[in-house]
Amino acid sequence: MIQFETPKQSLAGLSLETNAALLAAAADVVLVIADDGVIQDVAVSTEELPSTVNQSNWIGKSWSDIVTVESKSKISRLLKETNIDAKPIWRQINIPIPRGVDLPFSFCAVPVGPKGRMIAFGRNMRAQSDLQQQLVDAQQAMERDYLRLRHMESRYRILFDLTSEGVLVVDAKNLKIIEANPAAATAFGETLRRLIGRSILDCVDGNSRTSLNRLLDSVKANGKPDQTDAKISSGLSKLTLAASMMHEEGGELFLLRIANNQQPQPASGSAVQAAIVLKVLEQAPDAFVVTDNNGEVLAANRAFIEMAQLMRPEQAVGESLDRWLGRAGVDMNVLLANLRQRGSVRLFATTFRNENGAAIPVEISAVSVPQGEQISLGFTIRDVGRRLGSDNLTRHEMPRSVEQLTELVGRVPLREIVGETTELIEKLCIDAALQLTQDNRATASEILGLSRQSLYVKLRQYGLGNLGGDDN
Repeated sequence: MIQFETPKQSLAGLSLETNAALLAAAADVVLVIADDGVIQDVAVSTEELPSTVNQSNWIGKSWSDIVTVESKSKISRLLKETNIDAKPIWRQINIPIPRGVDLPFSFCAVPVGPKGRMIAFGRNMRAQSDLQQQLVDAQQAMERDYLRLRHMESRYRILFDLTSEGVLVVDAKNLKIIEANPAAATAFGETLRRLIGRSILDCVDGNSRTSLNRLLDSVKANGKPDQTDAKISSGLSKLTLAASMMHEEGGELFLLRIANNQQPQPASGSAVQAAIVLKVLEQAPDAFVVTDNNGEVLAANRAFIEMAQLMRPEQAVGESLDRWLGRAGVDMNVLLANLRQRGSVRLFATTFRNENGAAIPVEISAVSVPQGEQISLGFTIRDVGRRLGSDNLTRHEMPRSVEQLTELVGRVPLREIVGETTELIEKLCIDAALQLTQDNRATASEILGLSRQSLYVKLRQYGLGNLGGDDN
């Protein structure tokens, strides 16, 4: 801290009233603090303090009593660290306002006088606080807009890839293909990987390059869409290329739509098969969902929409599948981890929560399908609530095998599973004792360490042995 060089000469002759006026003008709030932290006097030059705050009531109170709870420790440190030769330390102190938002101040304290008296200078930080809040609100708004744009981009990407019309996005500067959908790659007889990055002129034969180049120059010059015919470089088919202009921040782009002028050929076996598969999945009674590698829904069939109690398929797109699974944050992580490690999951037992909050016992089978650099996940979700076995387990009847017992995990509390395990072991032991003694109940009771009466009770309980006659 740099102080006055000649304070005795430059500040000599100042009256007490002048010193008080100077101190009051030096900050928005000035407090005179005794060595025990009690406020002796107050000067306020800011108009931010509302009329509900009476500064005169602060006199005689401890400084820490007029601030918020989290500011009390800051005041304690501020009073301890005060040193006349040290650089002032500023700390944010919040003053509570009745029926209003806390008023933020930045305070520093300077010792004056031999008895530990200090003067605390406070600067109003409301403007900075408002700016910070506006920044936070703007950032949150940007994040919401980004999320909305990402969902929109996902929907248009699906439409771009699934449309039957070939579409190319071409850089207007170098005529290189930036984006292409599968239909465009099929029209040119190339793969997407080989098509992207090539010049559009290299995709047509030599006789068509002049007309295509003329078309692109014309569209770029007048901005009006136009079209021309061209043959692909292999010369096997003739296409109609319709071009239009797009303007982006990075420059100008051509949007080329491709139509095949050849007579329509019967669909290939693979295309017919793919169409049949898509139709079957859409009409399937089991719910089917396609997600990205993070579990966000890209597409869902009608059964899933009905199971989730949604109004439209669009309500599912962009949402995480974890939203509908029974153990939020657990089931989805387990499924994704297994898919990334093994590539598939079979008969994963959990529950499915619809929009009304109802829980349905389901089994999930899933598969990971790589598509170039991207990975899509397919989930088949089957409602098992009506199965006879599931009904029995839901009623907590005793399972007949260890396999059925393990299926209870995730559906039945551990306490009930332990109880059913005990009953299963009892039944197996009694059955083994009867087989060992050839159904001699007296000997079987001795082997098991039970009285004959207790053995008969358990035989009736588990339906073992022939109790019609007996006195072995």
